[in-house]
Amino acid sequence: MKRLVLPILAGLVLGAIVHLVAVLIVPYLAERDAYARLAAVTDINTVAPIEDPSPEGAVLPASDPAFVSAVCLYDLGDGPMKIRMPTTEDYTSISFYTRHGLPFYAINDRSAGRSVIELDLMNAKQRAALPENDEVTVADRLVVESPSDEGVVIIRALVRERSARDEVKALVDAAGCDSPS
Repeated sequence: MKRLVLPILAGLVLGAIVHLVAVLIVPYLAERDAYARLAAVTDINTVAPIEDPSPEGAVLPASDPAFVSAVCLYDLGDGPMKIRMPTTEDYTSISFYTRHGLPFYAINDRSAGRSVIELDLMNAKQRAALPENDEVTVADRLVVESPSDEGVVIIRALVRERSARDEVKALVDAAGCDSPS
């Protein structure tokens, strides 16, 4: 019996290592990941509405039908981006993800404290190139630093009542994701 314990433990440890490596590498090898599915419905650096989920499927799985959603695929290779979203009466959020789906920042209308959420999205190099201005405070300019040049911005707005869906959809359609002028 003592002879079997060491090979069994070695097999379990090796199996755990192989499983962990496989789980961590799959997002980088997947061909139909979220970024690829979203690239089929929108262009880079533009906001596109995500259609309401249907029984046949959704662009993003597990989408909540109580929310109106939009997406912006960004590429910071040509410069920083300005993200704008008018807030709704109920709840509005903006979430940022890397190209491979790792979340790195999120904000909602409550924490922004404004009627329009405005953010500057840039990579570390672009942020370092920002001029230092003592008169511009954190409250004046929200800067989000992306860990990669490519990624996804998901905009969501809650629709409390079915009759307000068109109104909320119009606000989400007014969102912007473009180069600052």
